[in-house]
Amino acid sequence: MATRHARTADKALNEKHSRILKDLLKRPANKYCADCKRKDPRWASWNIGVFVCIRCSGVHRSMGTHISKVKSVDLDTWVPDQVENMVRWGNERANKYWEANLKDKRPSESNIDMWIRAKYDQKRWAMKGPVPDPSTL
Repeated sequence: MATRHARTADKALNEKHSRILKDLLKRPANKYCADCKRKDPRWASWNIGVFVCIRCSGVHRSMGTHISKVKSVDLDTWVPDQVENMVRWGNERANKYWEANLKDKRPSESNIDMWIRAKYDQKRWAMKGPVPDPSTL
């Protein structure tokens, strides 16, 4: 069993992470799902660094954790590395990488599952070469 100090430190860290994530969600690009553009995403693929809606989070989960690692912004506990990756990326930078060769194509409601898989699993529209440092995007 954890000591009172450890529980208090954990609670303080969780509250700090919650504040950071909520602040990130206030950024214009993060106010919308990175994939379907629905308002008010409450889920995130923390290894990719994008905020997504609940529907798209289900598609991300179904691709497997080797592609996308999904957490709830509100319900899950986050560790520092996960939060830091969200800070480094965010929807705007991530989509500059994942949608670099997309042009103006957008998914329809009926094919969002295939579109998300093409985007992240097949890397159909991703920037050529290795994944860049997000600060350069």
